[in-house]
Amino acid sequence: MHRLFGLIPKPSPIRPRSRVYDLKDRLDWGEPALTIIDTRVRDSFHESHVMGAISMPADSLVDQAIASLELERDLYVYADTDEEAAVAVQHLRSAGYKNVSILRGGVAAWKAAGFPVEVVYAAA
Repeated sequence: MHRLFGLIPKPSPIRPRSRVYDLKDRLDWGEPALTIIDTRVRDSFHESHVMGAISMPADSLVDQAIASLELERDLYVYADTDEEAAVAVQHLRSAGYKNVSILRGGVAAWKAAGFPVEVVYAAA
């Protein structure tokens, strides 16, 4: 965490790979200029996702992002694995997004840290 004017704690800027704690710091700070993207299939998203994340499945990720997100926006991306997230991040960077970060560990790491998740419907 950085300090604004040397006094007030301020979250670290986006990095190519972020811990869930880095994202939580930014959310707690109240920085609205970021988007959390879940690239898993919709059923997985509906079962449980990071609070505030939007669903953009990998197969339509770039098209959906270009249609709805500014190229300068900070994007935190997670998938079923960090390797899948890395592929998604590379596609976004190739499309012109510069501030893109892999959210290491995805929803599993988010839950393990005790941070809030959203559930659209529970698995049967």
